[in-house]
Order: sequence, then structure tokens, then C-alpha cells
Amino acid sequence: MKITKAEFSGSSTKVGQKPSRKAPEFAFIGRSNVGKSSLINMLTGNGKLAKTSQTPGKTQLVNHFLINDSWYLVDLPGYGYARLPDKQRAHLRHIIWDYINNSEELIMLFVLVDSRHDMQEVDLRFIAELGEKGIPFGLIFTKGDKQGPTVLAAQVEKNKQRLLEEWEELPPCFVSSSVTGQGKEEIVNYIGSVIASL
Repeated sequence: MKITKAEFSGSSTKVGQKPSRKAPEFAFIGRSNVGKSSLINMLTGNGKLAKTSQTPGKTQLVNHFLINDSWYLVDLPGYGYARLPDKQRAHLRHIIWDYINNSEELIMLFVLVDSRHDMQEVDLRFIAELGEKGIPFGLIFTKGDKQGPTVLAAQVEKNKQRLLEEWEELPPCFVSSSVTGQGKEEIVNYIGSVIASL
């Protein structure tokens, strides 16, 4: 599949405010500053589609982007940003889980993890919660250009093994780089195959 068209369709804080046009939704989430907006821009070939920022916690709404007039790429707020006040963190958690629990069009959630680091407890807890709720998900290890291929492969494998301590099998896993375009074809083709099977 090729992404030939990507347009912003609206922002919301609850499911009832989503774009009125219904289509399959593939959502992206991760800890703050994991490179989510940069990945979305790389996948769509539009460097200005999702607003990137050096300030963690910038995305505070659910943003829908209509892709190829046929499916939505959904940008969710980040989780686990410790510097936010408790009340604001609770508010973001409510926005995130209202969408995940109640969007009937959500097909799959991609959880982004920085490929340079061990998965943190906040990541593992979030993934465990997805499992408890039966939400289909995949993993994208971002910033794949930041270290050499051998070190990268070893760190990704370490994180996969950590997951296998809790799960019987791994979810779909991808390695990406918004700088080099690594992972773009694999991720987009995977989404295409899922849509084709609906």
C-alpha cells in the first residue's frame, strides 16, 4: 500500500466528537517524546501533518488524519509524562482510555518505544492493560538510526525477551526511523494487509 493522501480531519477529547465519517482507525501512542509525531509525518510523507515539538506532552487531544480517503491514522496523547500535574495526567489518561475503550472503529493500536532504551514499567503496564482489555496492538521501536545495527538489534531483542516474560507470543513488531525512513514500507504494508482482511 502507498499513502498518496493524508489530511487532518479533526481533534477531540471524547469519542462522541470524532469525525462523523466512519472508517477503520489505526492509532499511535507512546511515552512523551518517543518520536510519535515524527513517525506519523514519515509514514504519510508529510513533514507538517502532525506537529512535532521538543516539549514532551505536546499532544493533548485525539487527532484524526484521513488516509487515502479510506482509513484514519489516529494520533493519541502520550502517556507517562511525570512532569505534568496529577490532575492533568489523569485528564489525559481519561482521554486516551475513553478513545481506546469506546471507539468502535479502532482496529489496532501501535505502541511506540524508544529503540535505544529498555522498556520502562510505564510501557509494560500500559501494554498489560491493553492485554486485559483485549485491544489488538503492535510495537514500533522508534529512532532506529540513533545507534549502530548490532547495538540496535541487541536492544530490540532484549525488549522482546522482556515482553515474552509476560506474554505467550509477541505482537507484530517494527523498527522505524523518521530520519532514514526505516520501517515505513513494513508498517504501511502491514496496515494495508489488515485493512484487506477486514
